[in-house]
Amino acid sequence: MNAAAPCDALVFFGATGDLAYKQIFPSLQAMVSDGRLDVPIVGVAKAGWGVEQLRDRARESLAEHGGVDETAFAKLCELLRYVDGDYNDPATFTELRAQLGDARRPLHYLAIPPSLFGVVAEGLQASGSAENARIVVEKPFGRDLSSAQELNATLHSVFPETAIFRIDHYLGKEPVENLVYFRFANSFLEPIWNRDHVDSIQITMAESFGVADRGRFYEEAGTIRDVVQNHMLQVTALLAMEPPSRDAVDALRDHKAMVLRSMRTLQPEDVVRGQYEGYRQVDGVAQESTVETYVAVRLHIDSWRWAGVPILIRAGKCLPLTAAEVVVKLRRPPRVVFDESRPGPANIVRFRLQPEVEIALHARAKKEGQGMSGEDVELKVLEDTTEDMTPYERLLSDAMRGDPTLFTRQDSVEAAWRVVDGILGDSTPVHPYVQGSWGPAEADRLVRDVGGWRDPAPSA
Repeated sequence: MNAAAPCDALVFFGATGDLAYKQIFPSLQAMVSDGRLDVPIVGVAKAGWGVEQLRDRARESLAEHGGVDETAFAKLCELLRYVDGDYNDPATFTELRAQLGDARRPLHYLAIPPSLFGVVAEGLQASGSAENARIVVEKPFGRDLSSAQELNATLHSVFPETAIFRIDHYLGKEPVENLVYFRFANSFLEPIWNRDHVDSIQITMAESFGVADRGRFYEEAGTIRDVVQNHMLQVTALLAMEPPSRDAVDALRDHKAMVLRSMRTLQPEDVVRGQYEGYRQVDGVAQESTVETYVAVRLHIDSWRWAGVPILIRAGKCLPLTAAEVVVKLRRPPRVVFDESRPGPANIVRFRLQPEVEIALHARAKKEGQGMSGEDVELKVLEDTTEDMTPYERLLSDAMRGDPTLFTRQDSVEAAWRVVDGILGDSTPVHPYVQGSWGPAEADRLVRDVGGWRDPAPSA
């Protein structure tokens, strides 16, 4: 398919599933409402349904997640079609080809387990539905480096790399995109964005809730596979990448891949895993489970820009609040100019990614009055709490247009798995921690030389 040619149909496998219910139907309605989706939409699943049941499911989804726009919903229903069948049955894909009608450039979105990716890809190929098509696949893309390589080989047997869109919804978030924009659109920041001026970087992704009814899934995933290998390493790459040198679709992805290849493979001494008390009582969780619900890692990037700068990542559930934040700590001035009892804290640049969006500079300013003593101030340069588009709306729109910028490429996926491959499973002990705490105390050893963890503040 011509990389610039828009798709003329959208197929989503797993149409009756949880992801479709929570994310896809609201995104489809929004795309229809904004005039960005006006092609056949074919849901595929095995539920014994017809198209009317799928439309009912779509209405229920919208009523619960954002509301029904009756005009847009009516249009969505006109576009919506349905194929009911087993993914192992060739007849399912024969019927799909029939439902696609005159469409010759479909987008196939696989909201299904990765174990079924190969089966569906082969079914699409056999029915002629893969020709000139694009395919979108959900994370987790593999369970480790070896399985990711096997999965890539399976997809490449049917689709070229340019037609494979590996979706990571975190990359579709407006504040995550703004990391790159803010870095390279402002001349004051880039000259100090290197090992000469940056002391350390901390990235925190905290959730105040537990695994809820996803115990069985979490037993298969754990925090490293669920958010570190993908979300957190992608954010790190955006923070650490070199400026893209040209206006081309792969420029940003080239530079992210360079960062991921420069990351050292994590060793057991670089990681602390934790598990919140009560996790083993969740349905679907083994009584002696050693799966982590918290992880902290100390990462190093062996590049000219970042050599020697520790990058601390932590992510976990049942922490004190829900927030995602990046803190870049700058080195202190070379000497104390003012006669104060103690120097103030180091300057930091802070990016709040969720729930609110903020970019702030923490600095020192003179206190009012006589004498040259200072106080800490925060210069907040951006604050916003709304997004024009949800991540899935943005990413599906991009995939339909053939824009791969916000999707992960094969080399980046495999490079990220290489970074975490040595710390998967039980390579390190799992430490219990109290719900509502900031994780196990053992994680403090990773940050002793950088002044400790900087916990995100509660939302205002």
